[in-house]
Amino acid sequence: MNPKPTSIFDLSSPEKLQLVEDLWDDLAATPEAVPVHDWQKEELVRRKANLMRNPASGLAWEEVQRRVRGRQLVIPKKPFACAQGRLRN
Repeated sequence: MNPKPTSIFDLSSPEKLQLVEDLWDDLAATPEAVPVHDWQKEELVRRKANLMRNPASGLAWEEVQRRVRGRQLVIPKKPFACAQGRLRN
């Protein structure tokens, strides 16, 4: 019998994915409880205004899906901190 993991970092990849899915489902059940910061609201207003000024700058949903599905996701093992304290890959 394997000892119980003491950290989420000890979980296997499938277990980590399941944990992320469970957390996402929990958050999605009460979207009103998820905080939206002022800077996020401001960014949405800015993007909407840009789209209204220049409708051709937007992409069709099918094109967005095609582009996203065509990307290869690369996740570094551990990000490192830069001088300003932000995480960088």
